[in-house]
Amino acid sequence: MIGRVLLASVLALQVPMAPAAAQAACDPPRGTLQIGESWAQKLLDPKRLWSLSTGSGVPVAIVDSGVDLQHPQIRLAGRADLTGKGYQDCVGHGTAVAGIIGAQYMQGVLFYGMAPGARLLSYKQTDTGTGGDPGLLVRAIKAAADQGAKVINVSIKTVDQPALKAAVEYAIAKDAVIVAAAGNVQKDDGTPVPAYPAAYDGVLAVGAAKQDGGLAEFSNVKTPVGVLGPGQGITATWTGRAYFKDLEGTSYAAPYVAGTAALVRARFPTLDQAQVRQRIIATANGATGEGKGAGMVNPMMALSAVLPYEPANAPIVAPPPPSPLPESAVVKVAPVDHDAIDLAVLIAGSALGAALLVAVARIMIPMGQRRGWRAGRDE
Repeated sequence: MIGRVLLASVLALQVPMAPAAAQAACDPPRGTLQIGESWAQKLLDPKRLWSLSTGSGVPVAIVDSGVDLQHPQIRLAGRADLTGKGYQDCVGHGTAVAGIIGAQYMQGVLFYGMAPGARLLSYKQTDTGTGGDPGLLVRAIKAAADQGAKVINVSIKTVDQPALKAAVEYAIAKDAVIVAAAGNVQKDDGTPVPAYPAAYDGVLAVGAAKQDGGLAEFSNVKTPVGVLGPGQGITATWTGRAYFKDLEGTSYAAPYVAGTAALVRARFPTLDQAQVRQRIIATANGATGEGKGAGMVNPMMALSAVLPYEPANAPIVAPPPPSPLPESAVVKVAPVDHDAIDLAVLIAGSALGAALLVAVARIMIPMGQRRGWRAGRDE
């Protein structure tokens, strides 16, 4: 099956094999083997989700810089090179994105992906750290849709152009959930503008959150964000069978949401792409403020929440919980008055003592009168 996917991808896209010289020039930053569990992984806790869904069988396209096939935690179901420079990831970015979405769990390794059961499809669209050729981005999105991808992750930003919009609409019409990075901005970039394809209608745009849950300073607030994903201090898979720490960017936030989309599509296969997007947005943690959308993505809620507006063939709908009673409807219990209790005990004890004295007096006084109040026994 993998062979057929690879062959179909190459034939459909007419991708040439990479020249040897291009492979020799491939020199991504060096990763590390020493990693701890990142805050993002602790927060979203993918292993806790796998009893509900692993994203099994859901094709997820990664339009990026390629994926390192030698990484032990990454299994590709298909790949295509649109750059003509070979499949190898010479940046590291695509390998990181692929790992966040679907890296396999390995005993003793403190990193794993959101949806290890997903079928990862790599579409190499760039060979540099920039967005690459927009024309290749268009081809990649359309090719992924034609291959049946149910989730397409685009951690790349570019400008609005008719061909790109048409490609997005084409993929959405084929029921693909498109998850795209909202884009990064720097202080010297001038006035921020929306990033595309994230800003197109029907695309689930993802902003970047910091560890404290706030919006990362670089996250583009001009792009209409749907939800946030962890986007700062990120650990992920890297080229050279390694890992990279302290990654940041909306491009690393997007794959957390793409992985969540794969989990939802596997658990609720009857939901279409719009309903999947709606479910992810509706179950996010909530937020206010520009660029935050509905807040941090919440995969557990996305997999377990009951949403009353979903159709009959969707998850079973339960009646909404009753509204809580107003505070005025609950009568508060008065605090215990210990002084009053002590006084009552004293009064009761005094009364009992007085009653005993009266009883004794009623016995002793007649006896004393009969004896004339003389000491001795009464005969």
